[in-house]
Amino acid sequence: MKPEQNGTTGWYAPLKAERRQSAPAPRAEKKKKKKRLSPGARFLLGTLLVVGLITGSSLFFAERPQENPPAGEHSPFNQPFAPEGPGEYPDDWQAFFDSFFLPAETGSGTTNIPAVEKRPDWRLTLAPPEERELSLQEIYRTVSDSIVMIHAYMDGYSGYYFGSGIIASADGIIITNAHVLEDCDSATVTLPDNTQYKALLVGTDWASDIAVLKIEAEGLPAAVFGDSDALAVGDHVAAIGNPLGEELRASMTDGIISATPRNMEFDGHSTSLLQTNAAINEGSSGGALVNMYGQVVGVTNMKMMSYEIPVEGLCFAVPSATMHTVVNALIRDGEVRGRPALGVTLGAITQEMAAQYELPDGLYVSAVSEGADAHGKILEGDIVTAVNGRPARTTDDILAERRDMQVGDPITFTVWREGESFDVTFKAVEYNDIY
Repeated sequence: MKPEQNGTTGWYAPLKAERRQSAPAPRAEKKKKKKRLSPGARFLLGTLLVVGLITGSSLFFAERPQENPPAGEHSPFNQPFAPEGPGEYPDDWQAFFDSFFLPAETGSGTTNIPAVEKRPDWRLTLAPPEERELSLQEIYRTVSDSIVMIHAYMDGYSGYYFGSGIIASADGIIITNAHVLEDCDSATVTLPDNTQYKALLVGTDWASDIAVLKIEAEGLPAAVFGDSDALAVGDHVAAIGNPLGEELRASMTDGIISATPRNMEFDGHSTSLLQTNAAINEGSSGGALVNMYGQVVGVTNMKMMSYEIPVEGLCFAVPSATMHTVVNALIRDGEVRGRPALGVTLGAITQEMAAQYELPDGLYVSAVSEGADAHGKILEGDIVTAVNGRPARTTDDILAERRDMQVGDPITFTVWREGESFDVTFKAVEYNDIY
């Protein structure tokens, strides 16, 4: 299941420019008359546009190379369609919804970095909290030598992507973000003492934005990893990475855990992230979020930005609990298997929309993935009003039901279609088989 970006649920997804350019346009030929919106609805839609701009301006830190990549790559903008005139809805509600709910283009991502010939004999473990909290100075001395710089290169371009990485083992296992390596053909890892190594790829997982690299080295200062599940809102944390390039390498900022877990979406993949106000910027991708015991509890991977209004302190990291599972699967198998997916893209219908079009409250289906068991059973344009007999009003209602599912488990949607309601049961499928 892939939540939509419609400004009502807090999800967002940076889109590629070609997706934005090809987004469906309003069907003007069917709009012979307009339905007026109340002042409250006008304010709501105005708010949605602002939220869409904020969330659509969210940037991955390493995605701005020193020279521009090919046109159309890594565009951050995704703004929903709004009524053409002040306070007006088009008559064709499906055309409006198709334009309003712009599904993020989900892709598995690609990287051409050469792979390791032999998989490392190593597993990531999470340590329990220590008895004594450290000062910020002690945290920096403990962790900073475990933070590396990553340069990723595309053949045919003299520029590079720049990011951060975490030394996970003394013999050269490096954890970073998958998006740092996207579309790249080679990568190097630079240690704090400026020693540089060619990196080989152990594996990437685009759904969690985690990648594992391997360099041929010994005696490296490996970080200690803690359990993000032990974190609570208000806990103090620090972020260490390489913001804005080599000149500001090994920078540390501090803050608190602002929310956990925070369900977010990037590149069409939904995941739960740690939210923090510890400042991070471009180049910080793949850096460490550290608890007060000097343990890495997250990999910093995104922040929220806007070109129109101030946005401060909205930064995110992949939790170590997620990283632990993903990294060990990548080291063992080169991929992550066993994650259930529904393959249905949904967006919440506001009460104002439902009232204007005399529709039931629920979630609009804008896409169904080929290969999903739901394909052909759930149709684009359906409205899901309940899941397993419980009302469905937000994407979180669907995620709550999916959370404990396994691949092959059944789930039942109550669907409204052309004035009729009925139940549709289908099975969760393997995530990697459809995304």
